[in-house]
Amino acid sequence: MTAAKPLPHYLVSRYQGWKATGYAENKSWYRRLASEGQHPRAMVISCCDSRVHVTSIFGADQGEFFIHRNIANLVPPYEPDGQKHGTSATIEYAVTALKVAHVIVMGHSSCGGVRGFYDMTMGHAPELREQSSFVGRWMDLLQPGYDRIKGETSGPECIDALEKEAVIVSLDNLMTFPFVRAAVEADELTLHGLWHDIGEGDLMWFDAEERGFKPV
Repeated sequence: MTAAKPLPHYLVSRYQGWKATGYAENKSWYRRLASEGQHPRAMVISCCDSRVHVTSIFGADQGEFFIHRNIANLVPPYEPDGQKHGTSATIEYAVTALKVAHVIVMGHSSCGGVRGFYDMTMGHAPELREQSSFVGRWMDLLQPGYDRIKGETSGPECIDALEKEAVIVSLDNLMTFPFVRAAVEADELTLHGLWHDIGEGDLMWFDAEERGFKPV
């Protein structure tokens, strides 16, 4: 392997600053985390988008959240086919090994993955239709959500609705995992859906009974 290179200088400087301050001032806490292992109360499934910073939004410290990030915060359905499933493996570990009490799916505004899916359905992104497109095939998971709203809206309003549908699709798919359903039905686990407006800083939660989002 010859492609790996040293870190860029700005990241080295930031690390050294953290080691000298943030780590040095909380050394005992970090050593406790290392020796006692992690015991997060919640798992968060959020988008890879660099503007979504879950720990900052909730003021979380190290060890509080078990975080999984992927394109458009999507959860695939339960498919025990012997293939490699990164998101499903993370959910399995969080629920069966870490015994988290909450699984939170967090969508957000201006989601590039959702916009790509919309463009793909409109015929504006033929490259995403290619079978070789990892993004396109991943975003196919949003199809059930699109089927629920197509014909009702278009353009920016449709994209906004699809961002929220991505959360709903993921919550629905979570319940197809037997160990998730069993934990939910035993009142050992609760599922939560959120949508974050990056520009306004607003947060909305999904009301399953009304199938709508409300301000937190």
